[in-house]
Amino acid sequence: MTTPIVEINHISKRYQIGALKEPYLSLRDEIMKWLPSTKRKARKAQGKFWALDDVSFNIMEGDAVGIIGRNGAGKSTLLKVLSQITPPTKGTITMRGRVASLLEVGTGFHPELTGRENIFLNGAILGMRRKEIKSKFDEIIAFAEIEKFLDTPVKRYSSGMYVRLAFAVAAHLEPEILVIDEILAVGDAEFQKKCLGKMNDVAKGGRTVLFVSHNMAAVGQLCNRGIVLSNGKVSFEGAVDEAVNHYLRPALVTSGVVTILDSSYTNRRQDQAKFVKVSLMDPDNVVKNSFFIGETLVLSMDIRFFITIKSIQLSFIVRSINGTNIYHCVAKDADFLPKNLNGLMSIKVNFPALALYPGTYIIDDLWLASSEGIELDHADDVIAFKVPEGGPNVVRRLGLNKAIIHEIPAWCIEISPNS
Repeated sequence: MTTPIVEINHISKRYQIGALKEPYLSLRDEIMKWLPSTKRKARKAQGKFWALDDVSFNIMEGDAVGIIGRNGAGKSTLLKVLSQITPPTKGTITMRGRVASLLEVGTGFHPELTGRENIFLNGAILGMRRKEIKSKFDEIIAFAEIEKFLDTPVKRYSSGMYVRLAFAVAAHLEPEILVIDEILAVGDAEFQKKCLGKMNDVAKGGRTVLFVSHNMAAVGQLCNRGIVLSNGKVSFEGAVDEAVNHYLRPALVTSGVVTILDSSYTNRRQDQAKFVKVSLMDPDNVVKNSFFIGETLVLSMDIRFFITIKSIQLSFIVRSINGTNIYHCVAKDADFLPKNLNGLMSIKVNFPALALYPGTYIIDDLWLASSEGIELDHADDVIAFKVPEGGPNVVRRLGLNKAIIHEIPAWCIEISPNS
């Protein structure tokens, strides 16, 4: 039986809510904990919070693992524990290989040292010999594109330059385990694409990658396994496609039939207006969760107005299950500007000839605001629907994930007059 390169056994991490700072395992902090003033301040803490709660899983060598979950699920805390930046409160971790981590801007860099010096410092921390670092030096500089500033202290770097160099060092110094948080979002689109390509090369080269991201398309492209965290616990572990489906399940549970928006949707203002019900139906008002290509899909939104609103703005996004935005629908674009709204009203949006390839899609980022742009209500992952294979408007089998939009352009043939 193959031995895992990473073993996580019943890891828990507790933080003190309201505490002045996280206690570290240093002699100074251990002494400071017992000083009277520190004790008095500690008593002001409001309670304990378990960022990780009894987390266990194994990772095999060569796996590319996407760690996904909503904000506050414990993803970044898990990576910090795995990178030994902070110790677990309970449990044990076994890492069989060198670990390179990129969790936030400047991780592992000394601000007073130059870019050149930090490359050798990071390599030494990873346990590499100077000769090994030199052999990779030119590749690192070429990837980071900071040759002009190589001998400048990194404290003068922009956040983008910092990340470019930090990623180049982490990816090129050949650690057995590469740990990446969503810090790549700091870089520009071209750099992000290059980073994903490099991480793909790292994974294909047999090394292990742990990747935290909210970009489901990037996770699906890079990873072969997925771990979903929820409230500090592992709620799913398995193939990456199944993990993404599990992560998006709150929207999929309704199966596109009817969704009643309630207090489970956070950050909702409900004093002036609120979404009450969202339904998907056909032109005959029959509620359904599945629509073939070419059929008409009707999105119906019941909104209750508690006061008279002179005019509103309304928008939503249709996205694929892997996180790709397909449509951004804004009422104003269609010159739809209803006025003097009060009481319970139903607003419908028609898609007269659905052009989406087979797959699962989600109505997301449902947004209601006054004409001045003041948000009245907002909800994410609202309702889902499926586009199945086949149907009366398709004459061939359309493969899943081959495309997003099914378009039938006009085709013609012209005979050349010189023939």
